[in-house]
Amino acid sequence: MTSNEATTPTRREAPGKAVAPAGTRTTSRDVARAAGVSQAAVSLVLGDKWRGRVSPGKAEDVRAAARELGYRPNLAARTLRTGRTRTVLLVVPALTTEFFARVYTGAARLAADHGFGVVLYPSPEGIGPARDPFDSAAATLDGVIASSMAADALTALRDAGLPLVMLDSDPEDDRPAAAVNLDIADGVRQLVDHVAGLGHRRITHLAADVDSWTFELRARALSDALEGLPGTHLRRQPTALSVDAGLRAAHAALTGAGPRPTALLCDDDIIAAGACKAVRRLGLRVPEDVSVTGFDDLALAVAVEPELTTVRLPAEEFGEAGMRALLAVLDGRGAEAPTLPVQLIARGSTAAPPDGP
Repeated sequence: MTSNEATTPTRREAPGKAVAPAGTRTTSRDVARAAGVSQAAVSLVLGDKWRGRVSPGKAEDVRAAARELGYRPNLAARTLRTGRTRTVLLVVPALTTEFFARVYTGAARLAADHGFGVVLYPSPEGIGPARDPFDSAAATLDGVIASSMAADALTALRDAGLPLVMLDSDPEDDRPAAAVNLDIADGVRQLVDHVAGLGHRRITHLAADVDSWTFELRARALSDALEGLPGTHLRRQPTALSVDAGLRAAHAALTGAGPRPTALLCDDDIIAAGACKAVRRLGLRVPEDVSVTGFDDLALAVAVEPELTTVRLPAEEFGEAGMRALLAVLDGRGAEAPTLPVQLIARGSTAAPPDGP
């Protein structure tokens, strides 16, 4: 125990067994008693000022006890005292899906452990310019995390002088304070290795018709991965991000001039679900006649039949990493800029092509 921690009480309750007095509001004293530390230590940990003053083990005990007891600091008083609102804005495109909900879950969980709240803001302009939702962001927020958008779409928020962390966005842009990305290119390479290994050479990319870095990267990575593979014929069919649009795009790809593609590689599981419907409506089978792949590994991927081969993106960990980077920036520390690994999940929607390699 470090010098600033209180002597452990005679009877210490395990954090998992913490119980607040019935009918009363949970206080920092309750958290301190459950975690076996002083109230000062609780304040340091939940204020994210514990490093070097409270041991990591004790800090985790405090956070666990606070979660079990449902304790939340008095943010109004803290704002007056520190000048911080302890509030972060998470901006996502208006084309919000389950992926962004998971990103929010991961960010909010880590934020709560450090006494921060997260406000989710789907930009009304999609990937276009995001307005300041408060008309006074600098007075309302401590920082901004933006996912799958361009930094220049956040001018109104950046002009407020707030620290900005970008997720799934161009890492060459030096305007944000930090950038955290998923290894999208490697995910595409894993998909290509899988379908090419099955023997597919006539491949159509059902490409999201969205002007964003992440989808441009997928198209570029797909072309690069197939380059030099003998006999490969790659086509691109643009589509909006919806099941109906995916169905129409797949129908066009499967009924167009020339040899029918044996594999449809989709930029998103939602597009892939539409592609599977198009295959069946044409009297074909997945995967016997046409293989279909997705991207993201949403719940939808196992709701379709056959279940979808896709690339799993660790969305909650992604949100946590973005929040961790922003907390480091707010704390005056160097923020890490990790690239999180992704994983191919092979399921029943892919098989060897009907006519062999």
